[in-house]
Amino acid sequence: MRLIGTVFANTSNGYNLPIGVTDLSKAMYGLHMEVFWICVGIAVVVFGVMIYSLLTFRQSKGAVPDTTMVHSTKVEIIWTIIPVLILVVMAVPAADLILKQEDTRNSELSIRVTGYQWKWQYQYMDAGEGVDFFSTLKQDSNFARQLDSGIDPKSVPNYLLDVDKPLVIPSGTKVRLLLTSMDVIHAWWVPDFGAKRSAIPGYVNELWFKVDPGKEGIYRGQCAALCGRDHGFMPVVVDVRTPDDFKKWVAEQKTAAQQAVAPTVPAPADASPPATAQALN
Repeated sequence: MRLIGTVFANTSNGYNLPIGVTDLSKAMYGLHMEVFWICVGIAVVVFGVMIYSLLTFRQSKGAVPDTTMVHSTKVEIIWTIIPVLILVVMAVPAADLILKQEDTRNSELSIRVTGYQWKWQYQYMDAGEGVDFFSTLKQDSNFARQLDSGIDPKSVPNYLLDVDKPLVIPSGTKVRLLLTSMDVIHAWWVPDFGAKRSAIPGYVNELWFKVDPGKEGIYRGQCAALCGRDHGFMPVVVDVRTPDDFKKWVAEQKTAAQQAVAPTVPAPADASPPATAQALN
């Protein structure tokens, strides 16, 4: 199931916005395409009229410019109303999408995300309470990026886009991220989620997404704010699992954490005196 799910990861074709795997990303893609085709229509009309006028009313065909038309109230009203209507057509769905992006109510899983130079800390709440870890650039990428490492970056899978511990979330669940930073401004960004928000020191930003069921897999992003020397080595990786697999993962993480902090119980002392002591008596 996990291998099949990875087919859906990273939905961009490199020439357009990714359609993504969340309601928000699909709505963003739809709005983007709507505005794009409106712009294409405007360009066709404007350039069509301009090219027609240049070819039809050129001097070589005996065209004489009309010097009497210097003002037309009707024309000015028309070319004011039409752009206003076009802007309204684009603004209404855009405003609706912005309001939807900011609506973090009824979230089912909250995760605090803290940015550091140059790593992420994930602290789970709600169903994942107690799970807390750092996510940093994977060692093979870290070694390959070093000057004179002798390692061909092309030989490293997902070079600079892989981490040692990815963020794990369940599909079909509204996930809310609480973003902040401990040093400089960072930005948590995963294109296929339609999710990007700044992590600012001393301030908490909110971000939410809900991955469609059946779209389990690995999704990659990066820090999208210039956060210092190693800004380019701060990837974001999200492992989307089924709700059942997520519950198992949470249980495993909690068990491992309990074992790590469990005190070592000393072996009980032998009640009988040492053999040497018995011999002396």
